[in-house]
Amino acid sequence: MFYGLSRFLKKILPKQLFYRALLIVAIPIIIIQITILVVFFDSLWIKTNKGLTRALVGEIDTLIDIYNNENEYNKKKLTDLYNQNFNFSIRFMENAKLPDIKVERWFSPMDRNLRRELKSKINEYWFSTTSYQEVVDLRIKFNDGVLQIFFPKERVQASSIRIFALWITLPAFLLIAIAMIFLKNQTRPIIKLAEASERFGRGEDVEEYRPSGALEIRKAGLEFDRMRKRILRHLNQRSEMLSGISHDLRTPLTRIKLQLTFIKDKEIIKKLSRDVDEMEKMLNEYLQFSRSNFTEKSERFNLSELINAIIKKYENQNIIVNQESEIFFNGRKNLINRCLNNLIDNASNFAKNITVKQQRIKRNILIFVEDDGPGISALEYENVFKPFYKIDKSRNQKKSSVGLGLSIASDIIRSHGGNIKLGKSEMGGLKIKIVLPV
Repeated sequence: MFYGLSRFLKKILPKQLFYRALLIVAIPIIIIQITILVVFFDSLWIKTNKGLTRALVGEIDTLIDIYNNENEYNKKKLTDLYNQNFNFSIRFMENAKLPDIKVERWFSPMDRNLRRELKSKINEYWFSTTSYQEVVDLRIKFNDGVLQIFFPKERVQASSIRIFALWITLPAFLLIAIAMIFLKNQTRPIIKLAEASERFGRGEDVEEYRPSGALEIRKAGLEFDRMRKRILRHLNQRSEMLSGISHDLRTPLTRIKLQLTFIKDKEIIKKLSRDVDEMEKMLNEYLQFSRSNFTEKSERFNLSELINAIIKKYENQNIIVNQESEIFFNGRKNLINRCLNNLIDNASNFAKNITVKQQRIKRNILIFVEDDGPGISALEYENVFKPFYKIDKSRNQKKSSVGLGLSIASDIIRSHGGNIKLGKSEMGGLKIKIVLPV
């Protein structure tokens, strides 16, 4: 039971910290205001209205008793006195009947009080509190006619409730407005920290981050900045180390190439040259994987034109492009270019026909690369994204490949906040699905 209630509350509660904090401030204020209103309404306003109504009905009952006992002259004089001193308007309609239409408002406290008091004093009556804006129309069966009495609504209902409700509501709104201003200032540093973390997670260059806000938020921001600098220092050290390794390995490779020219056996030269070229290519792929281009700044570019330019470079009529319309994307153009190049290049190595499809659904850009090649086993979908992982059984890998193409593509897509998945293509080969957030 409590678990279901907890899930229900999680669904209806707002997800953002600002609105949750606003609820924490606003709900107690609203509860206090409602409590005060209920207590005032029940203990003061309703009791006051009951007393006013009871006094009014007593005056009307006294008037009817006098009408029954006095002569015509006294009745006329009494009517004038009521009209003058009690703001009554009284007239007697001979041979008249009470209206058949009953105007009963059970939700109105004024109607309920008036009905309750009249029922205890008078047998036949009819009244309406809606026929006129300022007065109540009351009709009482008297002898062979109807005694019609008009009296102000303020005689049975205190008017201070409106002023009280106004004065108790305005401060509540004022307090909530002030709370919103302060909460906005308190949540702004958290939003900035989240945005900086998101940009850094996508690999964008984050400018010097300055922690602000409350002490706990400043501490979190300071630790984030230290972590960011440590990660950048680690990446730079890795790149420098691999660059040094590249420089050291290229020197002996160059000497080997020179020494191959002095060998007379052409068969040996051919085999050794092939091994040296393979080593050179592997070394270049290692450096490409380690080289960080994530410092490139994001820019808005035409993704449709970029895909067309990449496919045009292959000069292969078996690569079909399916684009609904021009789509613009805000990201690092060179990295996206490198990613798509790797995917299309892998597909062209193992398939004859390739289809590249691009579309936008709501706030996501979808890119599909499908081919009719041998495909990949579903058991290997996760493994092929690991660096240096090769599949020897299901796909005929080239000897010079070191298994970094899909790994580099995955890193680039994830650095843009997207996702990349593999599946079975309708063409019989591999289907690569890329999802990029707009």
